[in-house]
Amino acid sequence: MNKSLPMSAATDAAQPSLSPTFAGTWRMVLAMALSGTIGLLVVESGLPVLLVVWLRCLLGAAGLATWVAVSGQWRRPERHEAWWLAVGGLALVLNWVGLFTAYRYSAIAVATVVYHVQPFILLLLAALLRTEKLPVRKLPWLLLALLGVALSSGLLEHSGAASWTGVLLALGAATLYAVATLATQRLQRLAPAQIAMLQMLIGALALAWPARQLVAQAEFTFKAWGAVAVLGLVHTALMYTLMYAAFQRLSAQAIAGLSFIYPVVALLVDLLWFGHRPAPLQALGMVMILGAVWAYRRQKN
Repeated sequence: MNKSLPMSAATDAAQPSLSPTFAGTWRMVLAMALSGTIGLLVVESGLPVLLVVWLRCLLGAAGLATWVAVSGQWRRPERHEAWWLAVGGLALVLNWVGLFTAYRYSAIAVATVVYHVQPFILLLLAALLRTEKLPVRKLPWLLLALLGVALSSGLLEHSGAASWTGVLLALGAATLYAVATLATQRLQRLAPAQIAMLQMLIGALALAWPARQLVAQAEFTFKAWGAVAVLGLVHTALMYTLMYAAFQRLSAQAIAGLSFIYPVVALLVDLLWFGHRPAPLQALGMVMILGAVWAYRRQKN
């Protein structure tokens, strides 16, 4: 094997019948399909959100640590990298807390679609921090997405304060994810899987005390353990591995297009499993958000 090739390229070279594009596509499709069922596992576990996030951090970190060790990707973080790992780890974990809590107040589909305004939040944060210029040509898509958020909240359908709470939590989670993304961009020297692993370890440590108190109160049924185990090992460790492998093989446009499988699967899960049907204006708002994000990602700066 040519040691100068990246692991992904070397793997594809060993399987000449499997093109890098196809190899990346099926990985991305599977990863996004798994993402769309995260809400189902969180709700069906019946456990407190903080406890679910803590267990996901522990199991996900263990799975990713195995992958990092096997693939030989470990590098010792430097002092400035440790700072950005801490910021990104706390933001990532609090993002999960916000999104998972949003599922308790609004439909999974609504929370998931509203959460997808994160590219616009990332755009605004990057402009505020002066790391990137604000592309004026993309502002109309931002306004369209914000209008979609207002409609998705059910404000005009008189759906009550609970739905608004879920939408605001999803927006907060999207903001925290954008912060985690900006922090991760400062860690170019480290492998993505190692970054995720260390961020989850930081999250597990940060939530250890409140989670410890919740363990004694929670009812750990077989169903709860199964949901958490799948969430940590499959929807975190395996999913991250699939996504990072896909990122190495696909173009940015292909990744952006396939990422829409995530909210579509969440919509189907919400409809087929929980029987939630969005009101007409909520459905229109969700379509507006997804359309705005799609246009934003495809438009050149």
